This record gives sequence, structure tokens and C-alpha cells, in this order.
Amino acid sequence: MKISHIIFLGFFFILILFSFTTYINYKQSEEVKENAEYFSRSSEIIRHSSRFQRNIINMVSGLRGYLLTGEHYFIASYDTAALENEAILKDLVRLIPRGSIQYSRLDTIKQLNNRWINEFALPLRPAKVEATTSKKNQKAFNTLYSNMLTAGEERNINRILNQKFKGFSNYEYESREARRVILDESVKRTRNISLYLNSLSIICGFLIAGFLAYGISSRILKMVNMANSIAAGNYKVNMSDPGNDELGKLARSLNNMARILSENIALLNTKNEELDQFAHIVSHDLKAPLRGIDNVISWIEEDHSHELPDKVKEYLQMMKGRISRGENMIEGILSYARIDKEVHVIEDVDIKLLINEILGSIDLKPGLKVDVQKKLPVIHTEKLPLLIIFSNLISNASKHHNKPNGEIRIYHKNHAHYIEFFVEDNGPGIKANHQEKIFQIFQTLKERDTFESTGVGLAIVKKILSSRKEKINIASKPGQGSVFSFTWAKSNHNEENNSNITG
Repeated sequence: MKISHIIFLGFFFILILFSFTTYINYKQSEEVKENAEYFSRSSEIIRHSSRFQRNIINMVSGLRGYLLTGEHYFIASYDTAALENEAILKDLVRLIPRGSIQYSRLDTIKQLNNRWINEFALPLRPAKVEATTSKKNQKAFNTLYSNMLTAGEERNINRILNQKFKGFSNYEYESREARRVILDESVKRTRNISLYLNSLSIICGFLIAGFLAYGISSRILKMVNMANSIAAGNYKVNMSDPGNDELGKLARSLNNMARILSENIALLNTKNEELDQFAHIVSHDLKAPLRGIDNVISWIEEDHSHELPDKVKEYLQMMKGRISRGENMIEGILSYARIDKEVHVIEDVDIKLLINEILGSIDLKPGLKVDVQKKLPVIHTEKLPLLIIFSNLISNASKHHNKPNGEIRIYHKNHAHYIEFFVEDNGPGIKANHQEKIFQIFQTLKERDTFESTGVGLAIVKKILSSRKEKINIASKPGQGSVFSFTWAKSNHNEENNSNITG
């Protein structure tokens, strides 16, 4: 299975868990909302029920007070309570679902209330009004009042009405408590489900992250190490990854690349060896006729020098110069080809002693002074490449110097990770359009029949520095001398490469 599919399925599973958790929380919120609405409706029902009971008491008290005293403020209290109860009954009918037990209880309460009004309140009010008109009517009212209010039927209706209201309110309270218990259990259950699902999602997330971090990263790290080994020159490295996913295909591609590189490098090494052998054979075969020609010229000079005209002698000397230059060019080719093919010893190189050694082995032009900086660094590096570089730069400054009294200065500048060396002279200088040309092999600005004019020395310097990723620069103006500067790492190049491979 592809890694992308595994990652997709893992996150899809987590997404399903979170979606299910969201759905459960949504249903719980709907249940909470429903219970909240129920509690709000129940509270309103209980509030209306309490007001209805209070109004019935006010109606009974107002009716009795009016019947006993005839004061109209009692009957006004009755009318206000009766009018409010009509509105309360309408609200209760709206709030209580039809067909429920509470709706049936409310209907019974409504019938009892209407019976009390129709059987007692409505007949007694006009009788009280008529009682004030004559004694006969007063007597009739007293009889009616005694039969209705003192016989006990009216009290029995009020008692039943109060019992019905009590049952109505108690049922509402009990229903609210039962709904509260159900809601608490539902909230607790939902909280547990959400906790379990979230925990499962987090665990799955950690498993996926662990798979990515260990399973994929470890394989990528192996490939990085393999790539570093290839970069370090180990082309026979191989990586075992049996997976059929993207990383498995990449591992097989790296193995194939390493195999092809190994074959190509082996072929390249074979070609290089052939080229080296060819260079040695050609140089030997070229030197032999040159030496033969030189011997013939020497024999002619020895045997017939007194017979030859001066012009012929001059031509013979010119031929010998050309032969010497040809031999020097062949030696230059071999020296250029051998650069960086020898294994150099790593040691502590005292640059001051190195330059003194060079100055003691080369012939400087008469009148030329070399000024060497007093304190030069000691570097743990290869000695021979630095010896070649300084020798060629000092020799180049000496052989091209055109003043009777000249000076060559050698000094350095210290940087964070490398040292910059300078070889400065006050000679003829070099034009800007020739400054790149002098580092090309066999390119020289002067025609000379000497080794120094073959144009190989600075090319060798350039090749040594380029192979070590170092830089060489020249700052020069005609008539004002030249400054050659090059960089050299403080740590040995080979040691740096080995440390990078190890790391």
C-alpha cells in the first residue's frame, strides 16, 4: 500500500471519530435544548397554576366579602381574579400537550371552576343586589345564601379543586425531577463517549505520527546516509528496502543509481589509467626524438663549429631552445596530470619554514628582495600542495619582474574558517583582459625558450585550489605590480570530508 494511502486512511479514520463525536455532542445539545424548553414550559405551567389557585382564593374571598358586607371593592377583586383566570386557562391549554395526563387534570380543574362559578357565584351576585330592594328579597337572599354557602357543597367543590391543583402541581414537579435525572445521565453518558472517542482519536494520531516519524523518517535517513556515502565516493553501497511504496521505489532507484555510478566510475578510472599510460608513453616517445635532435645539434657544433657561419650558429642555438622548451612542456603536461593523484601526508605545516625552504631552493633575479611576514600560521594540512602553490607564485613573480630593484611581499589574513595568503610584487603588472588567461595551461604572456615560459605553473596552482574548493584571485594594473591571493581552509580538506561522511 502506498504511504499516501496509509496516511489518508489514518486521517480519514480520525476524521470519522471526530465526526461521530461531533454528532453525539450535537444530539446531546439537542436533548439539553429540549429539556431546557421543557423546564421553561414546566416552570411557566407551575407559575400559572399557582396564580390560578391564588385567584380562586381571591374569588372566594371577594364573593363572600361582597355577600356579607355589600362592599363593591370585594366584587371588583372577584372580577379581576376571574378575568385573569380566563387568560391563565388559555395559556395552560397552549402549554400542556393534548391527550396528556396533565391536560386531563386541567380539564377537570376547568370544569370544577366553571361549576363553582355557575352554581354559586352567578346566582348569589344578583340575589345580593335584589336583597337591598325589599325585605322579601332580603329574606330570599338569606335563604339562598344559607342553602349554597353553609350547606357544605361549595366548600366540597373548593376542597376537590385544591386537591386537583395539588396533584397537578406535584405531577409537574415529579416530571421535572425525572427529566432532570434523565438529562444528568445523558450528559454523563455523552461526556464519557466524547472522552473515549477523543482519546481514541489522539491515540490514533500519535500512532500515525509515530509511523511517520519512525517508519518513514528512518527509511529516509537510510537513504540520506546512502546518498552521503555515494557523495563520499562509495559507489558500491546498497540499501535493502522491500517495501512497494514510494520510498521502496526510491530506494531501488538509489540502488540502481549507485550501480550505474559504480560502473561509470570504474570505466572512468580505467580510461584515466589508460590516459596516464598514454601520457607517459607519448612523453617518452616524444622526448626520444627531441633528445636525438639535440644530440645531432651538439655533434654539429662540436665537429663543424669552425666551419659554420654565425647565422647558422644562431639558428642552431634557437633550435636547441625550442627543443628545451618542448621537453619542458612535456614535463609540464606530466606534472599537471599528476596533480591530486598522489596521497599526501597530513601534518603540521609551518608556513614560515615552508617559504624559507622554497626561497632556499629557487634562484631569484639579482636585486629582488623578498619580504616575508614575521608571524605566519601553522596549519594541520598537506604540505606538498602548499609547497607547489607558493613555489609557482614566487617563481612567477621573480621571473617576470622587470625592475633592477624589486620586492616580493608574502603575508596572510586570518578569517573564521580559512586563511587568505598573499604574494605581492611591484613588477610590470598584468592587463585586465589577460588576468584570466594566465591560469590556462600553456598560456603565457611572453615568448621564452625556458621552462618558466611554458605556461603550466599557474595552471597547476589553479587546479590544486579548484580541486579543494578554494579560490585564487589576482589584483593587478600595468606598471603597478600584481597581488596574487588564495584561500586555504584551517582544517584539512581530507579530514573534513571524512568527518562529513562519518556524521
